[in-house]
Amino acid sequence: MPIYEYQCADCGHQLEALQKISDAPLLDCPSCSKASLKKQISAAGFRLAGSGWYETDFKTGGKKNLAGDGGGSSSASTN
Repeated sequence: MPIYEYQCADCGHQLEALQKISDAPLLDCPSCSKASLKKQISAAGFRLAGSGWYETDFKTGGKKNLAGDGGGSSSASTN
């Protein structure tokens, strides 16, 4: 389930809520009890980096080491 960020338009209180995508947005501020919460737009808290399954799995032949130096080795180098 995604985590949504909200901010109250009246008192400025900020909160995060774990909700289903199909859930209705929250409206009532837990700090001032007014119905003025607004959903914020934020970036995801993760990133995909390195040589993961998406590069190395399900490949055939010489295509297995896409992130490497072009050699036939299947080991990834670390920084």
